[in-house]
Amino acid sequence: MSEHLKRINKYLSEVGYCSRREADRLIEAGRVTINGTVPEMGTKIAPNDEVRVDGELIKNTKEAFVYLAFNKPVGIVCTTDTRVEKDNIIDFINYPKRIFPIGRLDKPSEGLILLTDDGDIVNKILRASNNHEKEYFVTVDKPISQTFINRMSGGIYLEELGQTTKKCVVKKINSHTFSIILTQGLNRQIRRMCDYLTYDVQTLKRVRIMNIELDMPVGKYRELTSEEFKELSTLLEDSHKTFKSVKSKS
Repeated sequence: MSEHLKRINKYLSEVGYCSRREADRLIEAGRVTINGTVPEMGTKIAPNDEVRVDGELIKNTKEAFVYLAFNKPVGIVCTTDTRVEKDNIIDFINYPKRIFPIGRLDKPSEGLILLTDDGDIVNKILRASNNHEKEYFVTVDKPISQTFINRMSGGIYLEELGQTTKKCVVKKINSHTFSIILTQGLNRQIRRMCDYLTYDVQTLKRVRIMNIELDMPVGKYRELTSEEFKELSTLLEDSHKTFKSVKSKS
């Protein structure tokens, strides 16, 4: 019987309700029940157990997963909590199935974000977040110097986070705009880096996540192509192998 048991967070992820991380938050908040009882973190369920979130029965419909690329406008918040945040990404898109964003993009920022109902791919992407590339176009409040480019690309110690940013690729586009390719996702990383160098970010747009490029108007979304998804899966598999290899050496 034990081989048929599954952790509750994994179940909610696999049926496309939310990511495992979000499931843990729901469990911790007491919003999940198993057969009418609020479970502890890590509780396992059997195939016939009744799982509910906020009283809603969660069923595994086994439908094909959805993978969307969305051009987020400024002012939209990347949260699934529609009860608290009125300008949330879920209500804005109004997709007919329950989906959730992969990672975040700050409210004052715009550009590419991926959404899905596949909890497993969310976990794979977030696990590989220190390996895959994300590219941004950034406009600042004053002329960009070569010193600025060198400092940004070489790594900056962010005291409030207690971390030094990884080396990255930074290129000047025009007097006030540059592109930057990151392989890590620290909180408000680009804005903090610019602030450290006494530059104020005016606009920030994400134009690429791994192999997925921003190619739709602001506020619009599209499904990933089969070619994009195939390449994305390959990149994630390579990231996972690299992660395991590095981890095994420590």
